[in-house]
Parts: sequence; C-alpha cells; structure tokens
Amino acid sequence: MFIRRGKSLYAEGVAVSTLAENLGTPLYVYSESQLLKNYRAYETGFARLPHLVCFALKANSNLAVARTFAREGAGADIVSGGELYRALLAGFSPAKIVFSGVGKTREEMKFALNKGIYCFNVESVEELQALNQTAGNLKKKAPVALRVNPDVQADTHHHITTGTKENKFGIPKSQILDAYETARKLKNINLIGIQAHIGSQITSVAPFERFLNVMLDLVDQLSARGIYLDHLDMGGGLGITYHKETPPTPADLARAFEPRLKGRALKLLFEPGRFLVGNAGILVTQVLYRKRTGHKTFVVVDAGMNDLARPALYDAYHEIVPVSKNGSVRETVDVVGPVCESGDYFAKARHMPYPEQGDYLAIQSAGAYGFAMSSQYNSRPRAAEVMVSGKAWRVVRKRESLEDLIRGEK
Repeated sequence: MFIRRGKSLYAEGVAVSTLAENLGTPLYVYSESQLLKNYRAYETGFARLPHLVCFALKANSNLAVARTFAREGAGADIVSGGELYRALLAGFSPAKIVFSGVGKTREEMKFALNKGIYCFNVESVEELQALNQTAGNLKKKAPVALRVNPDVQADTHHHITTGTKENKFGIPKSQILDAYETARKLKNINLIGIQAHIGSQITSVAPFERFLNVMLDLVDQLSARGIYLDHLDMGGGLGITYHKETPPTPADLARAFEPRLKGRALKLLFEPGRFLVGNAGILVTQVLYRKRTGHKTFVVVDAGMNDLARPALYDAYHEIVPVSKNGSVRETVDVVGPVCESGDYFAKARHMPYPEQGDYLAIQSAGAYGFAMSSQYNSRPRAAEVMVSGKAWRVVRKRESLEDLIRGEK
C-alpha cells in the first residue's frame, strides 16, 4: 500500500524517492501487500458461495504480480497464447485457467487443450466449430462455456463496455439458446458453463444485479432444455477509486448475489483485473521542465503516453501527487510527457502542488492497464518495474535498453 509519512510518499516500508533515486524514472512500483489485500477481499467476500477468482492477466501480466496471486491459489483469465505461457510460468494450475477472447487461433486452442485448461469461453459459433475440430484432431474434449452478450448497460465509459449489442464480444442473447443446442451436438465439446462480462470500472452494484438476473434466466432456460451447467462466469468489471468514486466491495456484491443464488448448484467464476492490481501500483516520473505560455502552464515529465496510455485513450483521471512535499504553492497545470503527440498528457487543467524541476511525481492507481498497455512509441525504452514487500524491494522487470529497441530487427 502507498501511504504518506510526513512529507514523503512510501510504498509499504520503502520511501518512493529511494526507489526513484536508485532505479531511475519512469518507474512502476507495486505493493505486494495491496495485491494480497485485494485478492483476499474477493475470497472473504464470497466465502459462503462456491467460487473461483481468476486473475485477468490482461490488466498486468508481470510474472511477479501473477505469481503473487498464483501462490494464493487463484485461477487465471487469459486472452492469448502468450498469456497462457505467462500464466503457466507464474505457477497457475491449468485446471484453474479460463481462456477468453474473440479471436483464438487454432494453434492457441491446441496449446490450451494440450495443457488441460479448465474452460474455453467461446464467443461465436464459428469459433465453437473450430474448437470442436481442433479437439477432435487431438482426440480430446474441449470444456466450454459460451459467452453471451447480455445487452446490459454497465454504466461506465463507452470504450470499456463489453456487454451491449454494439460490442464485438460474445454471442447475442437472442442467439445463445440456439448456440447451446449446436454445441451439445458436437462430439468434442463438453458444455460446463455460461460466461459474460459487461464492462470495466463499474462503480455500483445495480449493473451487476441486472446482469445476474439476465444470466440466471438463461441458466433456467437452458435447464428446461436439458442443458445443465456447472458454473456461471460473471467476468470482472468491479471498479476502483481513481478520483472520487466509491465503488462497491466484493462483499457488497456477494450480499446482493446470495439471495438470488440460494438453492442453485452453480459455482461462480470471477475474472477481476483492475480491482486486484489497479491501486497496487503507481507510476513514478520526474519533472523535466516547467513552461508558461501565457495561456497555460505545462509541467513536462519524463513519462509519456507510451508508459501509461489510459489518459490519452479514455481521458482517464489519475491522481498525481508529489513524492516529497516541498511547498504549499498550488497552480493549475497540464502535466504532459515528452512524446510527440498532443494527446500525450496525464492531467489537464489540474489544480495541484506546483513542482520544482527535478521533483518526482507519483501517478496513482496505475497498476492496471499501465505497463501492460505500454509501447516503445517514439523509440522510447519501456520503464522498469519494482515490487515492494515490507521494507524489501526487488526489480521485477529491468528497464529496457537502446539495444532492446532494435532486438530482432535486421
């Protein structure tokens, strides 16, 4: 966790300034205790219901982060062969891995079948047929949950909704019963569940309640047709606090779900990403220059949109705080990076402590979709990552070098 002691920001028992001075910036810093706290909130919240929490590697695929959850007994939600490779290296049991995504290749299917994963979340009838054929060639049966697009509004940013009829994900609700009828006729498919995911950064219980009602109605319709399922996969989507949001906890969701699930022999699956890692990471950056134009005041930092793309992609808000408080003067500024794009910013018209040249700033709640979405745009080496545990810290990804930028090129 990240706390302020006096004027200094700490990651658990380590001063963030110490990490920046030793490792340079930009720098991702993760708190192991916060990762564990977030995961255990799901485990305790849903303790009275049969469940499996599968960490969505897309949010943060660093091996050290993934291993933290694997050691706790978590499952993994993957969306590519590369994420399956990472999940296995991190120590996740194949029997707790679910494979999501609209575009699985036959090679990825083969890889996952040979490893014996728990379930494929299948998103179209054509994918279902390809999986059936691939499994048959291997003389295996593929465990399957069909992903339904429930057309439920998630009350979140339109770029991160995934469960409305405008989105590419899943099989439309109007077609899902026929898809299950098709699936049960395929000899290499073993139907074990139903899955959906309505979006990300959801900050109230109501969308989840609407979602659960739709899903349970479908489960009942399938049961009436003689199609009995072992699990209901509710995806992820539980939000965190970036600004002034007050999102529900897993325990809040469990209290809403329990009455609706009473008497049902259904295992619940969850695929949280942001909730598990978002507030467990910060991006530390150093102020390069300040610039007053007469119209605006810019604070130029050494991190860019290639390091953290969320503000540029979604106009996402991240709190920005000084690593060491040196004064009380506040100004309205734009915090921008060095990338040659007007969209390269972390804050616009933000009233905040005015930093000095050379000061370190911490961009908060950057543990999800931070490094995982980073790039080498403008030929900028990607940042280092460090894990803090109590008073100890270790580099879990070294900073890229100039040689790394051209690796594999001729």
